[in-house]
Amino acid sequence: MKLILDTNVLISGIFFGGPPGKILQAWRDGRLTLILSPEIFDEYQRVAGALHRKFPLVDLTALLELIVVEAEMVQPDALDDGVCADPDDDKFIACALAAGSKLIVSGDKHLLDVNGYRGIEVLKPRTFIDRHLLN
Repeated sequence: MKLILDTNVLISGIFFGGPPGKILQAWRDGRLTLILSPEIFDEYQRVAGALHRKFPLVDLTALLELIVVEAEMVQPDALDDGVCADPDDDKFIACALAAGSKLIVSGDKHLLDVNGYRGIEVLKPRTFIDRHLLN
């Protein structure tokens, strides 16, 4: 199963476990394929760098290197029109369209508001687990 993880889900899974952590574990177990675009990976790196500056003992470099090697990288086209109320979130929609993925996991309100856009499900982590990992 291919899916895109919003940055907040990735970071939450790394640091706090819970449903986002279970999703990362399913990826590590080979049950999921993470899909990335260069723009999403840049955001992952930017947030990881900010965390490292704030908490110097936090270094996500090795994990990011693993993600870039193990994830499927796509080169999405820019969307003709903005989809999300926050234009910065459109990169996740564009990535899903380019990959032919129908799943984005996010807790971001702007992405959740566009659930169903062109057949793409945007699910909160707990909902994703209940629907797709517990079966």
